Parts: sequence; structure tokens; C-alpha cells
Amino acid sequence: MNIRIGQGYDVHAFGDGDHVMLGGVRVPHDRGLVAHSDGDVILHALCDAILGALALGDIGVHFPPSDARWKGADSRVLLRHCAALAAERGWKVGNADATVVCERPKVGPHALAMREAIAADLGVALDAISVKATTSERLGFIGREEGIAAQAVCLLVTA
Repeated sequence: MNIRIGQGYDVHAFGDGDHVMLGGVRVPHDRGLVAHSDGDVILHALCDAILGALALGDIGVHFPPSDARWKGADSRVLLRHCAALAAERGWKVGNADATVVCERPKVGPHALAMREAIAADLGVALDAISVKATTSERLGFIGREEGIAAQAVCLLVTA
């Protein structure tokens, strides 16, 4: 079996707002995210993981912040596009694993909905998608609640 592995990372600062988008899910929060698109760090990290496995650059190459088309874009559209790029090349996601790093909001209550959205967008079974969270133990910019980060890995297999 042919396989490829990719990893991705994304970070955004908190700003004005009343929610954050995480894993394709609107999560209530007392702050929003400063971003060109909707700022979904989980989906951006997953996009980078897929693009990395395909050796196609990163999310900024495919969806540049200088392009007005992506202003406020739904990151689920970006993820589906990356999955389509994989399919065009004979690959599909075997599984994906993402970790959100933040003090708040709490991810656990929304993790299942995030997994469901991601699985639907990637066309895979729910048990092929993992979303989990950790804190930075109050250290650094994440610990000071200035921003949020996510990292992701994905395995691509031949379609």
C-alpha cells in the first residue's frame, strides 16, 4: 500500500467577537479570531497536513490572504478543496488527528460535532478523525489567552 503522511500547524490571535470556528463548528466564546478567513485553526492545520502530504505547498499558496475571494471564507470549503486535490492525484485521507492548544474555549463539549463535520468534508468514517485539546499550562501567548493554535497530522492512502 502506498501512503503519505503530512503535518500542519496554524495559529491565530484572539480579537473582537462572540465565537470561534473550530473544526467547522461555531463555538461560543467571549472573543473571536483575527484572520483573513474564518480563522478555523483546526481546519487550517488539516489543510496544511493534506497539502504537505501531497507536496503541494501550504494553505497560503492555495488560499492567499491577498486574494479577496478568501476574506471571511468558510474553512470547510478550503478543507474540501484540499481533499479534492488529493482525490485528483489518486489519494484519499486514511485518517487524521488534530490537537487544539488553548486555555479557553473548552473543546471537549464540541469535539464530536467537529469530528462529524471533518469526517463529512473528507468523506471518511467518523472513527478516522480525532480531535482533542490541551492547554499550555498558562505559559506563553496561549497561556495568556492571546491566541489559539492547532496541529494536525493526516495519513493519505491510495484511493
